Amino acid sequence: MTAQTATVTWYGAFELKRDYQKHLRYGITFAALFALSVLGAYKTLVTETIAKNEIITVYEPPHPVPPPRTRDRVPLPPIVTNAAPPVPVIGIPTPVPDAEVAESPVFPTKNEIANTGPFSPEGTGTGNNAIVDVPNGNFGDYFPTPDEFMAVEEMPVMISKVSPVYPEVALLTNREATVWIKALIDKEGRVREVRIAKSSGSNVGFDEAALDAAWKNLYKPAIQNGRPVAIWVTYPVEFKLK
Repeated sequence: MTAQTATVTWYGAFELKRDYQKHLRYGITFAALFALSVLGAYKTLVTETIAKNEIITVYEPPHPVPPPRTRDRVPLPPIVTNAAPPVPVIGIPTPVPDAEVAESPVFPTKNEIANTGPFSPEGTGTGNNAIVDVPNGNFGDYFPTPDEFMAVEEMPVMISKVSPVYPEVALLTNREATVWIKALIDKEGRVREVRIAKSSGSNVGFDEAALDAAWKNLYKPAIQNGRPVAIWVTYPVEFKLK
């Protein structure tokens, strides 16, 4: 009969204590590897999600500013200097005997008078929008009415002009105006009568100042058939601030 031998290995506290350190290292290593794997997978997933949702903003360079447009310079018209008008020669009319006056003088029409040019209060012969009222016939010492039409060969010319005094109230209020004066000039060139043809429309003294100055003006009288005659003239008086 063959004898059998059994070997019994005891596994107790000593063996557990001996293998404790080894199993602890295995557990820590496995846990660390597992944690790193999970962390790596999470980071990969988050990175892919951010990459999918990422908004890329492209900045374009600003467009260049065009240069300012320059206007073409328009050449200015040349300055024309008008020559000063000749100074009128003031003469004294010579009376002519009635025998030398034509018995049937021919007077110009209204259209002919309009084409000869209006009365010039400055004595330049170019007129200043004045209106001349003149009658027909042998005038002598005749004084026409303000609305009576007359025909003359030469218009009256102002040889001495008195500027009106600017009303003080108008100066304080910075007001301007134009007054139309109607004056009767006798055959000696003096003012016989003055009236307002068109008022300034204000009550600050423009009309009164224009009337006062009109009385002081002197004229070369109008001439008809070589003789001085009385005539009504109408002219504007402008009040302007400098």
